[in-house]
Amino acid sequence: MFARYVSTRYASTLRCPLFFFSVFSALATVACSAAAATTAPAVSVSASASASTSASSFRVLETVKLPGATRWDYLVFSSESHRLYITRGDSVDVYDTVAKRIVGSIADTKGVHGVALAPELNRGFTSNGQDNTVTVFALDSLKVLGTVPTDKKPDAIVYDAFTKRVFTANAIGENLTAIDAITLKVLATIKVEGKPEFAVVDGRGRLFVNIEPKNQLSVIDTAKLSSMAKYDLSSACDEPAGLSIDLARMRLFAGCHNQKMVVVDGNNGKILAALPIGKGSDATVYDSQLDLAVSSNGEGTLTFVGLEKDGSYIVKQTLKTMPSARTMALDPQSHKIYLVAAEFEPALAGADGKLARPKAKADSFTVITVTP
Repeated sequence: MFARYVSTRYASTLRCPLFFFSVFSALATVACSAAAATTAPAVSVSASASASTSASSFRVLETVKLPGATRWDYLVFSSESHRLYITRGDSVDVYDTVAKRIVGSIADTKGVHGVALAPELNRGFTSNGQDNTVTVFALDSLKVLGTVPTDKKPDAIVYDAFTKRVFTANAIGENLTAIDAITLKVLATIKVEGKPEFAVVDGRGRLFVNIEPKNQLSVIDTAKLSSMAKYDLSSACDEPAGLSIDLARMRLFAGCHNQKMVVVDGNNGKILAALPIGKGSDATVYDSQLDLAVSSNGEGTLTFVGLEKDGSYIVKQTLKTMPSARTMALDPQSHKIYLVAAEFEPALAGADGKLARPKAKADSFTVITVTP
């Protein structure tokens, strides 16, 4: 994920000028209902009601404004504690989704991109892109337990319960760092031959990671710490970013910057479907109970892709959220989806006629809750 923190992440889109233009044209012109809702009180609740959990009934439930930095990247939800871990530049805020407030933070995580949780170990792990480290903390107390070195610019981070190992996807290093989650020792550096993006594990000893510039999925053996296969996505996907997995069917859902979500067979790499999604996809999640894959798009939409009885995939719903809401986390029990975004000043043309980088408005950082 390029530039990964939105004042810098949205403001730093050097590798993708077309995306920069499209997202910030949307910021300047789209009258998004969720964005409008955030201009009122700190907590804004939707007046609409929905009693079903059908694939076409999702709505924005509420928006909550939080103080502090308007920088962020990945979000992670804990089903055990109902906490949302929000990366915010140089710290991680812990948001209680029931109380709707920040209940703690993990400081000194410079350039933090992601958080991985290991509930059975009572440990969490952050990937610190500017420090080239992982911060280890206790889930119950949020106390920092130590740091572990990685290669250059760790971005995505994932915990594999099968091996009790943590893996960071190192953007500049073009590799993965494998860490023993118990001893906190670095076990290996695994070359992936390209900039790795998001990663998921199958719980059976395999890790899948998007290799963004090569339009590939790389498969890693999490026990042997070696490459197993490479899946070519280039026939349907340009620059895969977000990634999620259907563990029962062993299917992967990659959100691509050519406004496609590709469904990939995890066992052989076959592309099973390619569905239209919004601009600026940066995360996908999969709800196993509803058979829904969701893409969060920086233009300010969610795209819901559902599995039909005949085995085909179709777009079930497109929901407006808020421009810049491009990463998310799923609560698999309530089926709620959490996103974050911020409001931006209008993008103005510079002396050269090109759009200047818009500035995030102070105190506009917003948690968005989407519900069936």
